[in-house]
Amino acid sequence: MTTPAERSAGVTVTVQQLGHVYKGGTTALDGVDLEFGRGLFGLLGPNGAGKSTLMRIMCTLLVPTRGSVSVAGHDVVRERRAVRSMLGYLPQEFGAWRLHRVEEVLDTLALVSGLTDRARRRARVGEVLTQVGLDEVADRKVKKLSGGMVRRLGVAQALVHEPDLIVVDEPTVGLDPQERLRFRKLMADLGQDRTIVLSTHIVADLGSSCRDLALIDGGKIVFRGSPVDLVARAAGRVFEVGVDPAAAKRMAGEYEVVSSARDGDLARIRAVSSDGRLPDGAVPVEDVSLEEAYLAFMAGRGRVEVALVSEDVA
Repeated sequence: MTTPAERSAGVTVTVQQLGHVYKGGTTALDGVDLEFGRGLFGLLGPNGAGKSTLMRIMCTLLVPTRGSVSVAGHDVVRERRAVRSMLGYLPQEFGAWRLHRVEEVLDTLALVSGLTDRARRRARVGEVLTQVGLDEVADRKVKKLSGGMVRRLGVAQALVHEPDLIVVDEPTVGLDPQERLRFRKLMADLGQDRTIVLSTHIVADLGSSCRDLALIDGGKIVFRGSPVDLVARAAGRVFEVGVDPAAAKRMAGEYEVVSSARDGDLARIRAVSSDGRLPDGAVPVEDVSLEEAYLAFMAGRGRVEVALVSEDVA
């Protein structure tokens, strides 16, 4: 087991020409190339883009049709044991024994992860429960936990053996805004000395600590860079305009509307143009958010069904 000092450089994940075709001929991944290291790496894309397939291959749960993935130089197919010893995984659907206590669940999973020394295991379980904010409900049965607490228990089981790499798939689906904020704070803290891969279709999940991301669509990487780079691409395509109610309805069919508010007799619209053409009277905004930049990028690809979730929307 690595110490925090040994973890300070994180581990590097390398994905080379990765492809996967499911039985029946559905192509989930098509020539994916990625490399990233310590910190929070964001993998964004709409549902069905190939994110979960990539996560499952990375976590040694699925053998790819072609290409390779390595973690700290260890191939995820040929060296599964070595990869799993460095890996903590929180799947999209984390389930635990509903009739067992929180502490019991984590203790059992810690034992399965190789923490066989009882005293050391108990100490580690207590430490992790405190880290994720579940120490005060350690004796509570899982069935009595809120959805957010169950997700935190999922994070705890991914952390309990002190992994170098944490893979998190669609972490905040169904959580309320407060739990989302708590989760992002926890991921930011953990990313200081680990490599974290966070796969999501909700841009706000990444938070301000994400410095590197990729967009995947149709099984291909369509953008790779920093959030700043993605925002820069949206320059001139996010705008505000005041229009009468009738024009506002028409605009909803021509542009991707982010927000609408009454301003006297007018509707104040904030929206995204897929091709850069703005309506008469529109003013480009300078404070483009990452969510809006993502929406603009995907709208430019003809994909308008992406999720745009703000801080105050459940």
